Amino acid sequence: MEMTFENVRWEEIWEASKDTLAMMAWSLLFTVILGLILGVILFLTSRRQLLEQRAVYIVLSFIVNVLRSVPFIILMITIMPLTKIITGTTLGVEGSIPPLVAAATPFFARLVETSLREVDRGVIEAAQAMGASKWDIVSRVLLPEARPGLLAAVTITAVTLVSYTAMSGVIGGGGLGDLALRYGYQRFQTDVMLVTVALLIVLVQLLQMAGDLLVRRYSRK
Repeated sequence: MEMTFENVRWEEIWEASKDTLAMMAWSLLFTVILGLILGVILFLTSRRQLLEQRAVYIVLSFIVNVLRSVPFIILMITIMPLTKIITGTTLGVEGSIPPLVAAATPFFARLVETSLREVDRGVIEAAQAMGASKWDIVSRVLLPEARPGLLAAVTITAVTLVSYTAMSGVIGGGGLGDLALRYGYQRFQTDVMLVTVALLIVLVQLLQMAGDLLVRRYSRK
C-alpha cells in the first residue's frame, strides 16, 4: 500500500520538533551542571580519594541509585506537584524539564564518577606532591584528564534524553512523542507515527556523530 502522508501536518511536525529540541537542550544543560557537581562529589568522597567521607558517599550513592531505579513514566507522575511549584505547570516544554532533569542527573552523575575513576592515580599524586590544592587538582587535573570520558557521558545522556522527551508525551509534555501518541497511536495515523519516529532516529544519529567527533578530537593520541 502506498504511503501518501496525507495525515501529516508539517507545521505541527515542525513545532513538535522545536519543542523536542528545546526540552532536550534545556534539560541537558541543567543535567550536565547538576550531574557534574554530583559526580565529582561522589568521586571525591569515595574510598581513598581526596575528600573521603564514607557516610556522605553512602547517602548520595543511595539517593542516586533510588532515582535511577524509578521508571521515567512513574517519576514524571510522582514529582508532578514539585514540577508545578517550580514551573507553574505540568504540561508542555516547561512541565517536562524538571522530571527530565530529575531522571537524567543521577544517570549522568554515575557516568561522571566512572570517568573520573579512569584517571591515572599517579597524575593525582604528582599534583599533590607539587602542593596543588584540592580545587586545583579537580579543575586542572581530574576534569581535563577525564575530558574524553565526560564528553562521551554527555553524548550518552543526550541520546537518553531524546527517548525521555518522547515518553513525556504521555502526560502532555509536547514534542514529537506527544504528536506520535495523539495522532500515530490514538488515531491510528501510521504516517504520522513513521515521520515522528524517523525524526527521532535522525536526531539520535546526529547527536551520536557529534559526540563521537568531540571525543576523538579531545582524546590523547
